[in-house]
Amino acid sequence: MHLRRATTDDLDLLHDMLLEAFNWDGTARFTRDEVVSDSHTARYLGGWMRPGDLGLVALDDDGHDDPHDSPAVGAVWARALPASEPGYGYVADDVPELGLGVAATHRGRGIGCALLVGCIDLARELGWRALSLSVEDGNTGARRLYERHGFVVVGRNGDSDTMLREV
Repeated sequence: MHLRRATTDDLDLLHDMLLEAFNWDGTARFTRDEVVSDSHTARYLGGWMRPGDLGLVALDDDGHDDPHDSPAVGAVWARALPASEPGYGYVADDVPELGLGVAATHRGRGIGCALLVGCIDLARELGWRALSLSVEDGNTGARRLYERHGFVVVGRNGDSDTMLREV
């Protein structure tokens, strides 16, 4: 597995990974059409890539001689959202909120960890002060991952905790 920077060509993949993140429990609670057309979730990916957007894609290069032929199996992205259009994990205008998704068939292999570490490293390089996210009640796997990497609960939004990590 290796990571590469996300590009404007990755929008469909990012929508797929957002759907994976929303359907973390293995049930089809949401459809791709719902994710793409919802005005709230569109804040995370609408107009991708805007100045300041950051993303990484995980590629599974097992059995592939050419890394360019490797299938994408996960992604992480971060975008600063304004208070007038906050995300589920909004903290402040200058704190990008990240989204992370790994294909269900590839979970438990360290891909989410690699994506999260890569995102934190890039955020540091870009001079961001912190990253935030939202994690639903019951999503203990994701919550443990975020806590292991220094995210702490700073608020609550519905059935989700807002978490923050200083960079």
